[in-house]
Amino acid sequence: MTPAVSSPAVLHQAGRVVTGAGCLLQLPGLIASWKPERLLLVVGRAVTPDSPVHALHAALTAAGIDVLLLDPVPPEPEVADVDAVLAAARQAGPVDLVVGVGGGSAIDVAKAVAVLLAHPVSVRELLSGTPVPGRGLPTVMVPTTAGTGAEATPNSIILVPQDALKVGIVSPHLLPDLVLLDPLLTLTLPPAVTAHTGIDALCHAIECYTSKKANLFSDLYGLEAIRLISRSIRRAFADGQDVAARQDMLLGSYYGGVCIATSSTTAVHALAYPLGGRYRVPHGLSNAMLLPAIMAYNCVGNEARFAAMARAMDLPVAGLSDAQATTLFVQALARLNADLGITTRLSDLGVTEADLDALVDGASKVTRLLDNNPRPMGRDDMRALYAAVL
Repeated sequence: MTPAVSSPAVLHQAGRVVTGAGCLLQLPGLIASWKPERLLLVVGRAVTPDSPVHALHAALTAAGIDVLLLDPVPPEPEVADVDAVLAAARQAGPVDLVVGVGGGSAIDVAKAVAVLLAHPVSVRELLSGTPVPGRGLPTVMVPTTAGTGAEATPNSIILVPQDALKVGIVSPHLLPDLVLLDPLLTLTLPPAVTAHTGIDALCHAIECYTSKKANLFSDLYGLEAIRLISRSIRRAFADGQDVAARQDMLLGSYYGGVCIATSSTTAVHALAYPLGGRYRVPHGLSNAMLLPAIMAYNCVGNEARFAAMARAMDLPVAGLSDAQATTLFVQALARLNADLGITTRLSDLGVTEADLDALVDGASKVTRLLDNNPRPMGRDDMRALYAAVL
């Protein structure tokens, strides 16, 4: 079969990526050539007193590097949270490196603060569309969830309360200089967090692979992310100490983030953002609840790609048509939610039918993602999709 000719595509990635159990403690040596004197360590609330992060702190101090450790970043960070970290860092004195350790919240704040410390611009300006003026301070990102893939993306997602919506700062200037993928940091994730963040990672791969901007890069990384996550998410959920499963999940999450950097997500994320903004529903849970219904909508006319994803999930599709394989794939997504104990009804989270129009209003503003959806989606379609999971 003659291969198709791809449209031009660009792959943006972190400068270096190091993976493997225990790689976190290699950080002092990995940054030695930068000769940092003082670094800002941004952490999430899940970093506990027995976390390896504290061993990292000691190792950095032993290497002669002063560490500024601030209060943990809350989940679903707002503009005020970014401003608070920025103000505390400025008050404490100059830093020449920013390290983010945590889930997507800590990493997104760390990426934004690294730019804000280096340029005379505010987070509000960046969220309003002012271009990121250039690279910020050097950055190292260390995810403790698998997950958001934030360590691989050129995005920083921040909640704007007055709009009840999450907004993205998007620029290649946000890509980290170094990423460490250490599965040992994810062993203590509770099952529910493992499920929510894991489905979020799966969403990234699926949405990017089926998006209008899909390309050779997102095809490669997307299918591999689907393969890794689908084979290991149930194992990681059932046994948090399964290091091999945790490593699959962390690598799959990173690959999903790479997909975002080259092709971007679509309607699942667009419709999920108002749920986080209005109801503070965890981002991964919002995506998980919407994923099966939106994929059932998006698959129309796109069956060949959905069949390829079914094969990546190792579903029994031999001898089936693309349409039949697509049906199995959508069913498998719903079954995965059930196996992971994920709430499937928005009403369980306090959403009522009277809220649907406001949710549609919020989702309609996320044109960057809706325009990338493989199938056109109008307001009536969005309302019907919200209603389907009400």
